[in-house]
Amino acid sequence: MRLPVSLWLPLALGVAAVAAVAAGQSPLQRRVVRDVLEYFHGRSNVHFLFKEREVDGVIEREDPSGTFVQLRLGLAQTACRKRAPQRHCRVLESRRRPTCLACYKFDTSDVPKVLDKYHNCGSSHHLAAKEIRQRDEAECRAVEEAGKGGDLLYLPGMFAFSRGLPA
Repeated sequence: MRLPVSLWLPLALGVAAVAAVAAGQSPLQRRVVRDVLEYFHGRSNVHFLFKEREVDGVIEREDPSGTFVQLRLGLAQTACRKRAPQRHCRVLESRRRPTCLACYKFDTSDVPKVLDKYHNCGSSHHLAAKEIRQRDEAECRAVEEAGKGGDLLYLPGMFAFSRGLPA
């Protein structure tokens, strides 16, 4: 049985577009995108599903304490409600297109754990405001510093015998 081109071509192009977007991203970057989408859809003022539109401004740096990932995720509103998701949700061209800034720090284990994270989602002109941009930069710097020296894990008894009793 042969399918007409009008049926399989849009599906093939959609799969190719998703593969092309995902191909240029590391597993940690894909994980950040997934986490940001979950965070965004978990907000009470979001009633529709949003799809990934673009990922830009990607920074991924490794240091002895772990891997820092920063990216901007552009979202596009779909016609589907978030309470009743469907398999194929078309993007609404003239609707909201929020942008999310995400900063994550992962440890160096085989299955990286999140040491610290920060995300801020809003309209692109909202995120461009000077005060918000400065706050975002400060928060991302703090996330990048997570796991370095000062915030080592404290275990009970770790310092119990560090000082002797006075004589």
